[in-house]
Amino acid sequence: MSLPLVILTHTLPVDWIASLEGRIRAVTGPLDATALAPGLEAHLAGADGLFCLLTIPVRKDLLGRMPRLRVVSNMAVGVDNVDVAECTRRGIPVGYTPGVLTDATADLTMALLLAVARRLPESARDAREGRWKTWSPAGWLGADLRGAVLGIVGLGKIGRAVAERARGFGMKIVFFDPTVGEDGCVPVEEAERLSFDELLRESDFISLHCPLNPGTRGLINESALGKMKPGAILVNAARGPVVDTAALTRALAEGRISAAALDVTDPEPLAPDHPLFSLPNCLVIPHIGSATRGTRRRMAGMACENLLAGLDGRRLPYCVNPEIYG
Repeated sequence: MSLPLVILTHTLPVDWIASLEGRIRAVTGPLDATALAPGLEAHLAGADGLFCLLTIPVRKDLLGRMPRLRVVSNMAVGVDNVDVAECTRRGIPVGYTPGVLTDATADLTMALLLAVARRLPESARDAREGRWKTWSPAGWLGADLRGAVLGIVGLGKIGRAVAERARGFGMKIVFFDPTVGEDGCVPVEEAERLSFDELLRESDFISLHCPLNPGTRGLINESALGKMKPGAILVNAARGPVVDTAALTRALAEGRISAAALDVTDPEPLAPDHPLFSLPNCLVIPHIGSATRGTRRRMAGMACENLLAGLDGRRLPYCVNPEIYG
């Protein structure tokens, strides 16, 4: 009996996927794929499993070309790249990797917040390019964290982890999250629940940690940016399309908000000549929220567990659509 055929959309370190050895036949795409590699097209019809990253759209047309498909294992917490409803209709379980990147993403969020609050990219560039002449009492002045209001949009696991870290800096935490109860899922003394408009008006820093869905797409738009404090700082470590990129670019260029730090963008990646890169008050990094050695290894391990369970006909340990099991 031949081993099941699996399409791995990206090349991963061998030791991350060692549990697959001897269990599958794999065809693998390149390390930096942003779409299904042409060399994998010929294997779609015979594939029993799909192991993918969030850069690969798994839509109805692709699923229709994979009649043998038994499992989609997405090595990511989010699944907005996968048509989960269509997979459910076809009886295909979809795996993801929840919880594993909470600490790594929360750590990065604080790094971003600190970097733009203290103008590190701008001051480092000035030092490198010869504009640092001497110690200057009024040079490169940044924002204070102690006593500042941090508005968290999306108080899930990552949002709560960011709140925990920010309290250590003496920040006041407020949040907006329409999916949690009135008690806010945290003690009232630690975080105050506000409406979205209230959060925009009162926050010195706003950090985005909500999932991407129809209700959050473009949430930070021209109107929302107009309600923020003139000196406010925006951090996005959620999903790029939560922010209207054009509106943010205008707000930063016109000084309507102080700064932004983006781990995710829309589109992703941004073109090297995108105007956001030229703005001194904007820091853009290449979606590295989960990029620690331990986190990425654990994500790959969870994705392998999901893949093998689906191929064996077992319930996925980390399943987005458990309703298929009836």
